[in-house]
Amino acid sequence: MLGLPHRRVIIVGAGHAGLAVAGALRSSGLIPQKDFTVIDANTNGQRSWSARWHSMVLLSDAHHSAIAGRPLPGDPSRRPRVDEMEEYLAAVEASLGVAVMWGIRAAGVDPHGSGSTLLLSTSEGQVQTRNVVCATGSSSRPWIPAWAADLAVPGAAIHSADYQFPRQIPHGDVLIIGGGDSGVQIARELAHSHTVTLSTRSRGRPNREQDTRRLSWLARRRSTPLNEDVHAELQQHGVSIAPPAHGADGGYVIFEDGMRAKPQSVVFATGYLPGDDWLPPVVRGSGASRGRFGATSMPGLFVAGIPGYSRPGSDSFAGAQRDAAAIARRIMNRP
Repeated sequence: MLGLPHRRVIIVGAGHAGLAVAGALRSSGLIPQKDFTVIDANTNGQRSWSARWHSMVLLSDAHHSAIAGRPLPGDPSRRPRVDEMEEYLAAVEASLGVAVMWGIRAAGVDPHGSGSTLLLSTSEGQVQTRNVVCATGSSSRPWIPAWAADLAVPGAAIHSADYQFPRQIPHGDVLIIGGGDSGVQIARELAHSHTVTLSTRSRGRPNREQDTRRLSWLARRRSTPLNEDVHAELQQHGVSIAPPAHGADGGYVIFEDGMRAKPQSVVFATGYLPGDDWLPPVVRGSGASRGRFGATSMPGLFVAGIPGYSRPGSDSFAGAQRDAAAIARRIMNRP
């Protein structure tokens, strides 16, 4: 196949999980571009961080947002901006000697021959390999509730993945659906120029179990970004708090308590789905075998950095690093 020759390992995804796997393989003696390669669906060397809004900061601090042995420069207690993460991961890529093959999207993977090899299907064709590592992330595809199809607002109706600046949102009432870190950050920013309502499930706590796991270490810190006072802080900035939204009727959003609102614009800060949609259904259904972190039911196919295939919190930098180490050991021990 042109541009993607046979290699012992193909890593799909050049984010922090993919680079963690690349680093673990390199530490095990494998050589980038000779023994393994990294592909990514994004083009022009731009990771998903570059698509986030300009003022976004990470939920974790800099100390917990770095690959082992490669700390982020600057104050380790600060929450890094997304542009810093883009630059940081590019620097890690260069330090590992990895030449990412950009613009190649994985489309499927199947056992090949006797089952000792795999056939990886991509946007550029098929290639045979011994091992495939899915490192496409737990926040790859924006998720919007099905009832959003019944909503018609005069202004903007976008997912937080498409939000960049306050000027994207026409002046007037804006409803932000989802009280996780993204929803809170966007509400805080829009409050300076818009009339903002935040629809959220619980008082000042993340509305998704995954966010709760991510906050486990932050909950012990004074600087916890999502604490029980977050709604009070938002209300001081003029943000109204509403119950969870669970339906729509034309221009109206219907809340869990039966009340309705008619916003000018809506931002869905409703989270993401993992980038595992190209894996076989049998693999997605079974996740990881118990005690085999990152390994799947298909020999030679591994998943790094996606909860459900490994331990809780595997999408964090530390969790992805643990996955990477375990996956590298299994790859090196494969006959």
